[in-house]
Amino acid sequence: MKKNILIALALVTGVFVNAQTPTTDSIKSVNEVVTADNVESGWLNPLRGDKSPAAGKLWGDRTKNEPAGFLVKFKKGFSSPPHIHNITYRGVVIQGLLHNDDEQAEKQWLPAGSYWQQPAGEAHITAAADNENMAFLDIQEGPYLVKPTSEAFDNGERPINVDKTNLVWLNSKDIEWVSAKSNVETAFLWGSHEENQLRATLLKLPAGFKGKIKNLSPNFRAVVISGGILHQFSKKETKKKLNAPSYFGAKENATSIISAEKETVLYIRSNGEFEVK
Repeated sequence: MKKNILIALALVTGVFVNAQTPTTDSIKSVNEVVTADNVESGWLNPLRGDKSPAAGKLWGDRTKNEPAGFLVKFKKGFSSPPHIHNITYRGVVIQGLLHNDDEQAEKQWLPAGSYWQQPAGEAHITAAADNENMAFLDIQEGPYLVKPTSEAFDNGERPINVDKTNLVWLNSKDIEWVSAKSNVETAFLWGSHEENQLRATLLKLPAGFKGKIKNLSPNFRAVVISGGILHQFSKKETKKKLNAPSYFGAKENATSIISAEKETVLYIRSNGEFEVK
């Protein structure tokens, strides 16, 4: 009997470990740009057609077992049935008002610039309230699937909903990798700053910013959440206009030359450090 209990515990432990979200990304990013008007679009759930939110690819393939970043557009009044996902995802609201929580929870409408985390296996609904609603979703593994609540499980992670007004912004007085003259601010969202561990931050560039972001990690990806920038990897390149929700990736030790006429917020996901000058 004792042996059977130990075997059962081992099996449960194995399932729990496998359900944990990866903390590293072995895929090396490259220098690439996807402008807002050049996003490859389709349906988030093709089987439901236009009853499903629309989806747009930024990097990776959400239908495969790999990290991916993609956009999701919701119609006004959209409300999903209770469901779970097989993997954990993180989201940032780009436009409109979104709610993501337990079906019994009072609506907490998250405005543009807000952040949430939805753990694998956690039952929830997603709803949208504004005329136009869009979010950026970040997954560390795939495929991204929708499953019934009867398959709910606890992977040890917990849901998070952070209204933009509750974000804590730090500047050069608080962190070393941002130069004092840049007036750049950052808000940490998720991950670990241990060596080679994935982490994500919001980077707020002030109006009139002119500077550089140097990637020091194997994997660096940035999404324009609000505002817009002019971007180039070298002065020989033509500047590309990246308005929200554009994306750019950078290879290790690559430098992005950036200018912003108005205040701009970038979501930066990296597998290590980067510098803002």
